[in-house]
Amino acid sequence: MNHSISVDPISIDPVSIEICVDSLASALAAQRGGAQRVELCSDLLEGGITPSAGLIELVREKMTIGLHVMIRPRGGDFCYAAEEFETMRRDIAVAKRFGVDGVVFGILKRDSGVDVERTRELVELARPLGVTFHRAFDVSRDLIQALEDVCASGADRLLTSGGERTADQGAPMIADVVKASKSRISVMACGGISARNAAAVIDQAGVREIHAGLRSAVEDQSLLKNPRVSIGASLDKFQRFQVLEEDVRSLYRAANFAKV
Repeated sequence: MNHSISVDPISIDPVSIEICVDSLASALAAQRGGAQRVELCSDLLEGGITPSAGLIELVREKMTIGLHVMIRPRGGDFCYAAEEFETMRRDIAVAKRFGVDGVVFGILKRDSGVDVERTRELVELARPLGVTFHRAFDVSRDLIQALEDVCASGADRLLTSGGERTADQGAPMIADVVKASKSRISVMACGGISARNAAAVIDQAGVREIHAGLRSAVEDQSLLKNPRVSIGASLDKFQRFQVLEEDVRSLYRAANFAKV
């Protein structure tokens, strides 16, 4: 059963919204709020790594919108050793087995250029799934050259903040990337996008796809707490985050009906 938001077909060419999630609850909230797709990850405090097989299977069973899975064996840089690359190959095989719609990854060389050869190998392995080259692009040494390399790899989509911390700051460069792409690849803007700035980013960057986190802190459900213990260096005690349906709904309307 599809629980996606019901909206009037005002926009002939609606902006596609992808929400980054790390749980079934967040995935279902994204679906109800009107997202067209989720990017499923684990450990978002590290920028996202490959989720467990169990989580992929459960999310695929319970939701009907597009499901793309992060293929990233660890946090940190995007230069992978041979065993890490083999892990990525096997994780793609697992994702395909569970019927996902696409995978998300990015590989760079030590000089921060795109590793075209190994990226192409993973793209071919992933087919017929869709492939997004993620924000490894934003830390590459030359974004326009990186665009050419990603196109040469055969990827379908490029996720970028224009080499800046946020899409607000990177919108001019995202626009340059869109222009330089000449429709060879879809360009999806990301980086701090919310209902507040979505319309401006879409207008300035010239994109028709956006990616957002929209995470909200969730109250610790523990009844008994030890104030001396905190697990995870980046966590405030046992705090966690979740996507809220209303935030996705607001983003959808801001992106698609700002001028209505």
